[in-house]
Amino acid sequence: MTILGSPGTGPVVDRDGTPLRALNPYDDGTAAAPADGDPTASAGGRGRAPWTRRRSVRVVGGALVPLVLVAVWHAVTTSGLVAPFQLASPLAVWQAAVDLAQRGQLGLYVAISVQRALIGFAIGAGLGLLTGALVGLSRVADILFAPLLGAIRAVPSLAWVPLLILWMKIGEESKITLIAIGAFFPVYTTVAAALRHVDQHLVEVGRAYGLRGPALFTTVQLPAVIPTVVSGLRLAMAQAWLFLVAAELIAASMGLGFLLTDSANNGRVDRLLLAIVLLAVIGKITDSLIGVGEKRLLKRWA
Repeated sequence: MTILGSPGTGPVVDRDGTPLRALNPYDDGTAAAPADGDPTASAGGRGRAPWTRRRSVRVVGGALVPLVLVAVWHAVTTSGLVAPFQLASPLAVWQAAVDLAQRGQLGLYVAISVQRALIGFAIGAGLGLLTGALVGLSRVADILFAPLLGAIRAVPSLAWVPLLILWMKIGEESKITLIAIGAFFPVYTTVAAALRHVDQHLVEVGRAYGLRGPALFTTVQLPAVIPTVVSGLRLAMAQAWLFLVAAELIAASMGLGFLLTDSANNGRVDRLLLAIVLLAVIGKITDSLIGVGEKRLLKRWA
C-alpha cells in the first residue's frame, strides 16, 4: 500500500484518496468477528443496542430525578415544614423569574453571564490546550514549567480577585481573566497527562509515514487523546462557571453572580434560588453541547 500526503497538507490518504482514520500498527484492516454466543450479535454483523442507550430512555430517566426533587421541594414548602424566608416554593421562584423578565433584567443577566463564561472558557481552554501539548510532548518544557504551573493551580480562585482588580480595575477584563484562569488548568492537566501516555508504536508509525512536528500532532497524537481532551474541556466549562460566580459575587453590577449577592442582601430567597437554578440549567446545557461536539470528533477521528 502506498501512502500519499505530506506534513501540513491534510490527513494521510491511500492511493485511491481514502483517508486513513488511524495509524494503528496493530490494525490489519479486518474487522473482528463477533464472539460465539454474543447476545448482541445478529445477521449482518449488527446488534441491537441495550435499552439503556435509547435516546427516549435517557431523556425520561434524566428528567425523572429533577422532577421528583421539585415535587418534594413543593411538598416541603407548602406543608409549612420550612419557613418561606428560608426556602421559597417553586411557584414563588417561577413568579420571581416572570417578574425579572418583565423588568428586562433576567435576560440581560443571563446573557452577560453566558458571554463572560464562554469568552473566558475559550481563552483559558485554548491556552490550556497549547500549554498542555507543549509540556506533554517536550521533556524540557515539562521540567521547566510543570512545577510552576502545579503551584499556581493550587491557588484558590478568590485569591486572584484582589490582584486582578488592582491590575485591571473592576471591569470585564478582570472577570474574564479570572474565568480563563479557572478554565486553563483542567485542560492543561488532562492534555499534558494524556500526551505523555500516547502509544509510542503509534507515534513511530506516524513518523515512518513522514509525519513530523505539527502534522504528527494533529494527525496522530491529538486524535489518540480526543476523549481525554473532551473530558478536560467539560471540567474546564464547569470551572468557568464556578469562577464566573466568584468574579460576579465580588465585583459586578449585573449577571447571575450579582443576582445571588443582591438577593442575599435583600432577603429575596426566591431570586436567590432562581439564580442557582439558572446556573445549574445553563451549566448543563453548555456541558451537553460539548458532549455533542465529542460525538462528532469521535466520528471524525476514532
